[in-house]
This record gives sequence, structure tokens and C-alpha cells, in this order.
Amino acid sequence: MDDTLYSLSSGLNLACRKNIEEYMLEHLHIEESEVPKMCLDLYRECGTTMAGLKALGYEFDNDEFHAYVHGRLPYEKLKSDPVLRNLLLSMPQRKIIFTNADQAHADEVLNRLGLKDCFEGIICFETLNPPNCTDTHILCKPSVEAIETAIQIANVNPRKTLFLDDSVRNIASGKAAGLNTVIVGRSDLVPGADHALNSIHNIKEALPEIWEVEGDQKQMIQSPAVEYMVVA
Repeated sequence: MDDTLYSLSSGLNLACRKNIEEYMLEHLHIEESEVPKMCLDLYRECGTTMAGLKALGYEFDNDEFHAYVHGRLPYEKLKSDPVLRNLLLSMPQRKIIFTNADQAHADEVLNRLGLKDCFEGIICFETLNPPNCTDTHILCKPSVEAIETAIQIANVNPRKTLFLDDSVRNIASGKAAGLNTVIVGRSDLVPGADHALNSIHNIKEALPEIWEVEGDQKQMIQSPAVEYMVVA
């Protein structure tokens, strides 16, 4: 969803990292000089900085963390995207959001873009890490386990599912889980990617097989059949 349905140039990614670093400094009292490198290293090693902090034994409330990190993002930079909306609505497949972020953030992003009703459902942080779960291990992408869990929750056949993501490591894990993969935000194929898109707006030109028109009826072609789309 983030940096896939909208451009990285929006600045939300950098703002999110800044908020995480401030949370580490102000709420977890981590040494200021260590915060930037630690934030990035944990993200690389554990999928998200939050997951890394939990793995190191830091105790904090998940909802509080998300409210601090996402609640102060410049969402006003996201504008309604009627072109993408029409494109998504024209696709005959089931479409699902899969994000490491919390439900509130996913709702805010989709509402700002005007895309909320384009998707059947959202698999998010709370989906993979229920509030009543006592396990401190955070399940998140790029873990293959997280992706396989999402596949089960969505009840999709990975061989008939198109997985779109802007992250190289998520794409590799998606391929390992048996998904058909599309890297978004670049023109070159990366390890595990079946297709590459500079922008999700280019999907109809790059993957016309998603659509097939016979008379007035839109039908999915069967070689190979794509029945589901997961936008991560």
C-alpha cells in the first residue's frame, strides 16, 4: 500500500522514519547518537523497526507506538486519485491490501486516495498480531511466514494471485511463498519479481492479460488465470 498506491515522493516514508526515531528517543530513552543507525538496522534485520525493538526486549504499547508514528504523518500530501480508482474498479479480480501498518493508518491512506471501496479487505498489523496475543514476536513482512499467513487469511491460491509491492525483499519473500510478483516503483526486474512497474498506473499497459474484453463482458484469461490481487 505505502509507496505502491502512491509515490515515494509524497514524503510519508521519511516522515514515518522521523517519527519512529523520535519515539525511540523520547519514549524508549535510547541514546540520541544511536537512534538513526539502530532504527535502520532493526528495519533491515527484522522487517520493521518496531519488530526489532520488541525482539530486543523493549516494552511499549503497540497502539501507542502506531498512534505516535502514524498519527502525526502529513496525510494532507495524499490526494484523491480518480485515475487509479477507475483502474482498480475495472479489474475483475478480488483485491486485498496487505500492510505492516496498523488499521488506522491503512484506512487513512485509502480514504485520502479515494480508494477504500476498491478493496475487499485489509490485512494489517492487527490481523497478523491480534491484541490478545501474548507472543512478543511481531509477525510482519518480509517474513515468508507472515506472507503465508496472509495468504491463508485471504483464502487465496498463491499460484493465481498477483502480489504487488515496492520492496525488493518483500517481493523475494512473496515469490518464495508461491505468489506471482510485481515490483512497483522501478523499471528493472529484481530477484523474485515476475514483472516491474514504474508506477501502478502503468499496470494496464504492462499487464494487459489482467483484462480481456469479449463483446461487453470483461473476463479473466486463463493463461495463467489471475483471480486475486494483493497490494502490499
